[in-house]
Amino acid sequence: MRGRMLLAALYCLLWSFQASVGQFPRACASSKNLMEKECCPKWRGDRSPCGQLSGRGSCQDVILSNAPSGPQFPFAGVDDRESWPSVFYNRTCQCFGNFMGFNCGDCKFGFGGRNCTERRLLVRRSIFDLSVPEKNKFLAYLTLAKHTTSPDYVIPIGTYGQMNNGSKPMFKDITIYDLFVWMHYYASRDTLLGGSEVWKNIDFAHEAPGFLPWHRVFLLLWEQEIQKLTGDENFTIPYWDWRDAENCDVCTDEYIGGRNPANPNLISPASVFSSWQIVCSRLDDYNSRQALCNGTPEGPLLRNPGNHDKARTPRLPSSEDVEFCLNLIHYDSGPMDKTANFSFRNTLEGFASPLTGIADAFRSSMHNGLHIYMNGTISQVQGSANDPLFLLHHAFVDSIFEQWFRRYHPPQEVYPEANAPIGHNRDFYMVPFIPLYRNGDFFISSRDLGYDYSYLQEPDPVFFQDYIKSYLEQASRIWPWLLGAALVGSVLTAVLGGLTTLLCRRKRGQLPEEKQPLLMENEDYHNLLYQSHL
Repeated sequence: MRGRMLLAALYCLLWSFQASVGQFPRACASSKNLMEKECCPKWRGDRSPCGQLSGRGSCQDVILSNAPSGPQFPFAGVDDRESWPSVFYNRTCQCFGNFMGFNCGDCKFGFGGRNCTERRLLVRRSIFDLSVPEKNKFLAYLTLAKHTTSPDYVIPIGTYGQMNNGSKPMFKDITIYDLFVWMHYYASRDTLLGGSEVWKNIDFAHEAPGFLPWHRVFLLLWEQEIQKLTGDENFTIPYWDWRDAENCDVCTDEYIGGRNPANPNLISPASVFSSWQIVCSRLDDYNSRQALCNGTPEGPLLRNPGNHDKARTPRLPSSEDVEFCLNLIHYDSGPMDKTANFSFRNTLEGFASPLTGIADAFRSSMHNGLHIYMNGTISQVQGSANDPLFLLHHAFVDSIFEQWFRRYHPPQEVYPEANAPIGHNRDFYMVPFIPLYRNGDFFISSRDLGYDYSYLQEPDPVFFQDYIKSYLEQASRIWPWLLGAALVGSVLTAVLGGLTTLLCRRKRGQLPEEKQPLLMENEDYHNLLYQSHL
């Protein structure tokens, strides 16, 4: 009974918050919004579009970059994700200052408070460093998100053309956890060309420079959504440091589920994840029907770590592999896709060898290698986010990106402005996020986005300066009083010292001669007495 009451309270809490994650806000899923191509919902604080009356933002035209893309996608006008989000909307909320969100009702990453003026810095920790209550809370949050329908977002279950150019909306409810699974699927799905034809060499979240910034935003939004769902503003995603691991040591019932003794492909019945149903995993079926994933359950979560193709992925990544990646000074190179050589991004993603930096189409290492090693749902790109291990894995991948960033401090211009695969140029908006985020805007340090990693922590002078600024301002206001008090104290000390010396001299002059010290001169004694009083 108490458990049901707690769950009910959490549901109520969910409805009291405005979310800011990606995809299609309910408020923008009507035929009117789609036909007018406008997504500028009202902020509940003042009931004006984008919170304009409160100075939070305004409804503006979406300005798209005209930088050319690479040759990997030889089509135009056949995919709803091209020039995102212009097929669906060409006017959205543009937020001012530190405000963010599809209606400017939230704060930018790294800020909080009523007016989004308070700097925040949260720390992501190893899952093995969590206390038992913290670890159980994390698992409970996952379960709650898996079973809570998103109050603010829906998913499209048809293309814009299938919606008759917006006049017949096709949207569906989805749970908060599955919303993020769907977003990962949608960004990486194949292009539907009609009939039974598809184009597979396309991905708006992988195989190109945007791989690391895209997943950084994905994790930040997921983290923020859990904070809103639970009211736990300090929640952060834990990471799994898989360097030099001999097996999946988080694949136990204590953490994300052990192996089912009756069927090694399934999760142990002792784990809550054994009852999870996955979505968006049947890409061939969707392609054959020229359809999108509609969020329908498709079976249990699968995972069989270690029973994979060992010729493709001989082992899990080592510390030496990670260090080799970090020594690659070029973020990306050449065609900036999965054939790039000596590219930090391509080597960390796992398409290039962590021994040579040369692209290898026959091996999967680093990030890709761990996906392959798990031999299950997480091993198929489009449906991989179904497995909660996805979050732990990508949090650690992001920490390696952060290490590289702190080592070289690259300016934003290092991120390619043009000629990257479609969707990956610096000023292109990431698919399928609404509100809109540019790739290049997340090519910055994690500390500028309000989070750090426990094993990377170091002093942040800017954050420290902001933190103590209020105390310095208070000290400056009372400084004259402190100075005056110090001067008065000095005068009083001098007066008291003089009086003490005078009294001692008089007392000494009254001593009988037989009681005078025999081994000291009079001047020496006076000096010693004076020092003892001090």
